[in-house]
Amino acid sequence: MPGGNTRTILYFDPFPVCMTGGSECHLMDADGIRYVDLLGEYTAGIFGHSHPVIRAAIVEALESGVSLSAQNRAEVRLASLICERYPSIELVRFTNSGTEANLLALATARAFTGREHVLVFENAYHGSLLKFAAPRSPINVPHRFVLAPYNDVDAARAAIREHADTLACVLVEPMQGAGGCIPADREFLTMLAEETRAARALLIFDEIQTARLSSGGLQAVLGMTPDLTTLGKYHGGGLSFGAFGGRAEVMALYDPRRPRHLAHAGTFNNNVLSMAAGHAGLSRVLTAEALAALNRRGDALRVRLNDLLARRDAQLALTGMGSLMNFHYTGEDSCAPAAIALLFFDLLERGFYMAPRGFIALSLALDEATLEAFVDAVGGVIETRAALLCRR
Repeated sequence: MPGGNTRTILYFDPFPVCMTGGSECHLMDADGIRYVDLLGEYTAGIFGHSHPVIRAAIVEALESGVSLSAQNRAEVRLASLICERYPSIELVRFTNSGTEANLLALATARAFTGREHVLVFENAYHGSLLKFAAPRSPINVPHRFVLAPYNDVDAARAAIREHADTLACVLVEPMQGAGGCIPADREFLTMLAEETRAARALLIFDEIQTARLSSGGLQAVLGMTPDLTTLGKYHGGGLSFGAFGGRAEVMALYDPRRPRHLAHAGTFNNNVLSMAAGHAGLSRVLTAEALAALNRRGDALRVRLNDLLARRDAQLALTGMGSLMNFHYTGEDSCAPAAIALLFFDLLERGFYMAPRGFIALSLALDEATLEAFVDAVGGVIETRAALLCRR
């Protein structure tokens, strides 16, 4: 593997950790060091490690046969549950990742509208082939993208109106994930809905991360109904998964009973392990009550940490919603990468594992005592590194 790596986001200098196992909210590395897992597999690990209900569902699926070469009951159960949880999704199709889901959602919008332009936003991440942080990725798919600043109502409205006759869709995260857990303003999203409707373009919500912010996703919290929604991460119970769905009129393009339907193949789209694990996780573990409680814990943790950082006059703050949050350095921009790296390594040394960029995704397995220990650890880092991280 180039650089010994096949998943770039996991690499950091001088060398990344190698994890050999996990249990509930803990990870173990190759040196036998135990960590509290605050990264949660970049939001996919919401259940913790090897949840017994999901594990039992996987074992049952294994015993029934893995590659069935046909449609199966597990996919029907999971599809029904997803449509029930997300009222905007009248019909759904499965993929193997969030990247695939977004690629197919864009292709669907272009096919449905007969148009070419796609409006996306600065610092957005919609998968490994759809990255819009500067500099632009040279391996992005070659759609005719229009780029606008995120949360800028006037600029986005102008971009939609300028390309109204050729605009297929607007693809937006209702809270940017890789962009730093930056929630979209309600006014911004409302404008996107109004303007796309006027332009007869489609509005696509990328809820691959934000779906965990309520049982109906962030769109339910906002009271919004996008034309298409993309999902991934935890919906597969911790296994490979992606999905795109929305208005029946749009998704009917894939109905194989139609004379000129769109073909969407994929050997593992309906693999029984992801289907079974996803259904078990959504139906028996991640209830609306459990998800709401997790997001309340996340909101409380973010408030406690921001209060601590403010009291210590630290040049750090967290943004986010519910169980998703991100540290930001509030001092000089040129110092930000080094400051966040210092925080990451100091917390790693104290036994807490988050993303090197300061991103945190909580799991159900984390209890209040563990989160309180994390707050204490952050306080210890600030005290030790006051000369570097605090205002002078």
